[in-house]
Amino acid sequence: QVQLVESGGGLVQPGGSLRLSCAASNNIFSVYAVGWYRQTPGKQRELVAGITKSELYKYADSVRGRFTISRDNDKRTVYLQMNSLIPEDTAVYYCNAREPGVTWAILDRRNVYWGQGTQVTVSS
Repeated sequence: QVQLVESGGGLVQPGGSLRLSCAASNNIFSVYAVGWYRQTPGKQRELVAGITKSELYKYADSVRGRFTISRDNDKRTVYLQMNSLIPEDTAVYYCNAREPGVTWAILDRRNVYWGQGTQVTVSS
C-alpha cells in the first residue's frame, strides 16, 4: 500500500505564495496520474491541478495562471506551487495518485490513493 505524505501548508497573507510537497513511499508517481485536490467544510473535494501519466495537465479555472503542478519522479515527489493566493484558496489540500484512465472526478475506488491533507489558510 503506497503512502503519500504532504507538507508545506500554513498561514499566508493574501497575495503570498506557498509550495506544497507530496512524497510517495514508492515510485507510484512515475506510473500513475497525480494531482492535488482541496476541500472546505461542507463541500465536496475538488480537483485543483493534475498531471496524467502522458503529461497532460489539468487545472481548475479558479487557479489557472496562479498554481503550477510538477513532479520529480527521481525524488518521488509532487509539488504544487501556489502564487497570488486569495482567501478563497483556504482549504485542506490533498495529494492524490490514481491509476491511468481513472477520471479526475472519481474520488473513491480501488487504485486511487490519498495523502492525509495539509491545511492552507490565506488571511491577513
